[in-house]
Amino acid sequence: MPAETHMQGDPLGRDEILKLVKDRLGEILEVEPTSIKEGDSFREDLDADSLALIELVEAIEEELSERSIDFRIEDEDLEDLKSVRDAVEYVNSRLG
Repeated sequence: MPAETHMQGDPLGRDEILKLVKDRLGEILEVEPTSIKEGDSFREDLDADSLALIELVEAIEEELSERSIDFRIEDEDLEDLKSVRDAVEYVNSRLG
């Protein structure tokens, strides 16, 4: 069964997902999460390299695996995640 059908606790809203992405990205990039904007591009605006993006994916998967059984960001979807907004929309659609 898809992960989104096995939610534990209240589902996350879009604003909560945005906060999660910004908080984890801030930790990884060692910047203040409030300085990260939803429209920021991972590479151009935030200077996030491939390793940082992998760390972000792992952090999101770990956080969300507590709420959604086996939540996973598919490898083939990674190339489509170019901005903070892309990541938020992806997670929101998978949980929605």
